[in-house]
Amino acid sequence: MAVTLDQVADAAGVSKSTASRVLSGSSRVSAQTRRAVQSAAERLGYRPNRIASGLRTRRSNLIGLVITNLVNASFHTITGVLQQRLDECGYQVLLCVTDSDPARERRYLDMLLDHRVDGLIIVGTGANTATVREAAAAGIPVVNLMRSPDDAPGDSVMAGDREGAELAVGHLLGLGHRRIAFIGGPPEVDSGRDRYAGFAAALAAAGLEPDPALCERGPYTVPFGAEAVMRLMASDSPPTALYSANHEATFGTLGALVQLGVRVPEQLSLVCHEEAPWFPYWHPPVTVVDNSARDLGELAAEQLLRRIDSRPDNGGPGPESAGRLIRVGSRLVVRDSTAVPGRPPA
Repeated sequence: MAVTLDQVADAAGVSKSTASRVLSGSSRVSAQTRRAVQSAAERLGYRPNRIASGLRTRRSNLIGLVITNLVNASFHTITGVLQQRLDECGYQVLLCVTDSDPARERRYLDMLLDHRVDGLIIVGTGANTATVREAAAAGIPVVNLMRSPDDAPGDSVMAGDREGAELAVGHLLGLGHRRIAFIGGPPEVDSGRDRYAGFAAALAAAGLEPDPALCERGPYTVPFGAEAVMRLMASDSPPTALYSANHEATFGTLGALVQLGVRVPEQLSLVCHEEAPWFPYWHPPVTVVDNSARDLGELAAEQLLRRIDSRPDNGGPGPESAGRLIRVGSRLVVRDSTAVPGRPPA
C-alpha cells in the first residue's frame, strides 16, 4: 500500500498541514522541521502524486532557469547555487541554456509556461519580454538576473557592473596607465552598457576620454575576444593596459595574448571582469573584478521564494506592487597581471 501524508506527518511528529508545506516546497518552515519531514518521507518511501497535487494546489514544484550560457564562470556558479538552494526547498530546476538565441529562448519560455512552473529566473537576451510578461500575468513570479530590460516584469537582481568597471580602470590609472583598451559586451545588454559607462567615467575623472581605436564591443563569445586582441595589439600605438569586461570573450583574449607572445604585465597590464576558478593560477595570476556571483544566486533564490510564498494560494498576503531592484556590489582583487607601465610587479 502507498504511504500516506498522514503517516509521514505522524512519523515526523508534525501536523499534516506542516508536512504538506514541507513536501510542497514552502520555505516558511524551520530547517529542523524540514529535515524531520524529509527524513520521515524518505524512510517510509513516501512518493507524492505530483500530478494530482499540482491539479489540486496549482503548484508544480518546478522552477524554470533560463540562462544564456554556461561558459561564463559566474553563470556556472549561479546555476549551482540556485540548484542547491531551491532543491533544499523542495523544488526541481528546469535548466534551459539558450546560447543567446532569441528563438530558442522563446521556445524554452513557452515550454516552461506549458509546464506551469512555480517561478522563473531568467538571464535573458531581452528579445522575449512579451513572453516573460505573459508568465507574470499568469501569476508566475519572475526574477531577472544580471540583465533587466526596461520593460521586464518582476524583480531584478543585478551586479554592480559600473562600480566594478570604475574600480578596474581606476586601478590601472593609479599605476600610471593612460592608453587603456576596453573589450566589452554589446551596448544593448546591461553589463555591456554599464561596464562601458564605468570605463568612460573612470577615464573622465582622470581628464581622459575613451579612444575609439582602443574600444572593442561585441558578442559574448570566445572568438570575439581573440579577434579583438589581435586588432588592438596590431596597432602602431598599442595599449599598455587592457580591461577585459566581456567574460566569455576573455577566454579568447588570454589565448590570443599567449599566441602573440605578449608579456603580462611587462608589456600589457590586464584586468578581467568576473572571477573564474583558475584565474588565481594563470601565469601570472589575473587581477579581477569579482562580481559576487554566489551572492547573486543566493539573492535571486531568496527573492523568488519570497514571491512564491506571498501568493494567496500559499497562504500569503498576495502579490506586492512594483518589482524590486537589488544590486550586489563588486570588489577588485589585485594579483600579478597589473603593474606600472613597462615594469613587472614588485
